[in-house]
Amino acid sequence: MSEQLETRAIEAQGGVAAQPRRRRRAARRGRRALQALLPVITALILLSIWELVSRTETVDPIVLPPPTEVAAAFGRIVQEEFFWQALRVTVWEALAGLAIGASAGLVLGTLIGLIDLVRRALYPLVVAFQTMPQVAIAPLFLVWFGFGLTPRVMFAATTCFFPVLVGAIVGLSTADKDAELLLRSFGASRWQTYRKLLLPASLPVVFAGLRTAVTLCLIGAIVGEFVGGNEGLGVLINTFNFQLNIAESFAVVLVLAIIGLTLYGLVELADRKVVYWRHRRDS
Repeated sequence: MSEQLETRAIEAQGGVAAQPRRRRRAARRGRRALQALLPVITALILLSIWELVSRTETVDPIVLPPPTEVAAAFGRIVQEEFFWQALRVTVWEALAGLAIGASAGLVLGTLIGLIDLVRRALYPLVVAFQTMPQVAIAPLFLVWFGFGLTPRVMFAATTCFFPVLVGAIVGLSTADKDAELLLRSFGASRWQTYRKLLLPASLPVVFAGLRTAVTLCLIGAIVGEFVGGNEGLGVLINTFNFQLNIAESFAVVLVLAIIGLTLYGLVELADRKVVYWRHRRDS
């Protein structure tokens, strides 16, 4: 009998101890739901104000068409073959530019972060190139690479190169110096030190640079199409603006926003899968 009473007491104590954990989990779920709803509520409020301002002609609807007209224009253009062809071209330019720019930034940033001579020789030149207005040098890409997809891909690569490079350099500098000294004292090679310590330590900052680069690559592709493109979503925006089909232009911009959010979400997902230890600690 006494053993049964002790067992029930232990179970009761366990249930009481589990209640705060359940409450904390419920509170975390509530906070996450609120965080997810806040952008939606804000967007709905802004869209309502936009619709009101346009419908009451506070701003000329030709200049700022209401969101309902933009939605109708979006429904029209997605039924056209030329839209999907332009979408494929722009997405290809952005992804190819991201792959080239991010790879080059990661490799060069790693070399600059690890080798002092490379840092002194190249980093000032890279910073000087980055300080030049990117739009100003966009026409030069047509001279260097000709017409077609190549200059737009290379311009997109240029725009997303620097954030990844800086992320790699800064990430390598955040590694624990004592841990690096300990590895060296145990006879670890430079490659082993990089693979076991420096690379994992730099990954959170590298992914922060990638999140910036994934938005810039899309901007670079569109600017390249503005400057010298004959196909793509940037060309569609120019065409619709010339025809004063402003609702269609806004619809294309909406598509670009969706593409950007999708790419950003994919990078965020990769960050959570690769740098899993940081997200576990944050949660």
